[in-house]
Amino acid sequence: MIQGISSDSLVYLNGEYLPLGQAKISVLDRGFIFGDGIYEVVPAYKRKPFRLNEHVARLERSLKAIKLETGKTTEDWKRLMTDMVNKAETDDTFVYLQVTRGVARRDHAFPEPPVEPTIFLMSSPFVRPSAELRTNGLRVVSMPDERWYHCDIKSVSLLGNILAKEYALAKGVDDVIQFRNGIMTEASSANIWLVKDGVLMAPQKNNLILEGIRYGFMEQLAAQCAVSFKAKDITEAEVAQADELLFTSATKEVLPILEYNGKPVGKGVAGPVYQKLRAAYDMEVEKL
Repeated sequence: MIQGISSDSLVYLNGEYLPLGQAKISVLDRGFIFGDGIYEVVPAYKRKPFRLNEHVARLERSLKAIKLETGKTTEDWKRLMTDMVNKAETDDTFVYLQVTRGVARRDHAFPEPPVEPTIFLMSSPFVRPSAELRTNGLRVVSMPDERWYHCDIKSVSLLGNILAKEYALAKGVDDVIQFRNGIMTEASSANIWLVKDGVLMAPQKNNLILEGIRYGFMEQLAAQCAVSFKAKDITEAEVAQADELLFTSATKEVLPILEYNGKPVGKGVAGPVYQKLRAAYDMEVEKL
């Protein structure tokens, strides 16, 4: 089975909790046939979901964007995710939730009349980034962003992201920084941040990036740490000349990028803005 998950691990599928090994869906599920679905990943520390309201809000935005009606309320989603956290085998966990348009004959058009959506949740052990990784950081390379034009939707159609990650691994590094028409977008499955002259910068929120839940959180932490923040179009030249580059995601939290295209970023060590934000991030987790 998957590392950290056994066939006996409890999952949720369409209203029922059952062992993973017994969970089955039809081969005609539109998530399987078309990638017609939405997902979320919610981390939990000591069985406390982290920024759950923000995750559910993004889930509902994505469902609305693809016109997928589920009949679930905001409170229903929160209850499902919280219950999965409470049933998890470990105190630190992350919950994966996936919603597809359901089972129907293979036809590109939405099923008419609509069918019941498929709703699936599972939990996996969450191992926070190690002290070594926090210190030594990540290595990345640049590549063109060849994904579709709705990266703001957290779709299960992730082939472009997979190819970007494989590009990085083939280059012997951890990840990529993608660019569309010379403007930075994001990593294969994470947001990227730039620091120059003490100012924290991020790409503008639009359809070309997925607004990670850590996007708003990093703005909040920057304000707490008296770090100036700016959202703007960031060019390839600016990335190459950055004092610091940061990487954020639900499972990686916030990490420094210390090598870009084979060259050190800034002084080649985790910088002062990262150190401030990292400490503030840990404090927010401890508050749970």
